[in-house]
Parts: sequence; C-alpha cells; structure tokens
Amino acid sequence: MAKEAAKTLRITQVGSGIGLARDQRATVRALGIHRMNETVEQENTPAIRGMIFKVKHLVKVEEVK
Repeated sequence: MAKEAAKTLRITQVGSGIGLARDQRATVRALGIHRMNETVEQENTPAIRGMIFKVKHLVKVEEVK
C-alpha cells in the first residue's frame, strides 16, 4: 500500500492583527505569518487546523495538492 502524500494548506492573512487578543496574535505568528497579505504553506495536521479555527476571521485557507 502506497502512502498518500500529505496535503498542504496555503494560508493568507486577510485581516489586521491590531486590537486582537494576545493569544490570537500569537496564533497568527505561530502559523508563520508576519504581515497582511502574506501567504505561507503549512502541512495539513490537526494542530494547524486548530490554529486556523482560532483565527478563522483573519485568514483565508486554500488546499494545495
């Protein structure tokens, strides 16, 4: 049985971090995003999905094959 390649998520920050709670700012930073409209690619894991859920109002997520 061949292993399936892990899916990748492309995450883009679309909302400002100004005025957010400290834990939400830290979550955006932990995703690897440093500024508005910056895009990063992360592996699709439950931990990353949880971080995205916490700041879903600030990010746009696309699945990359």
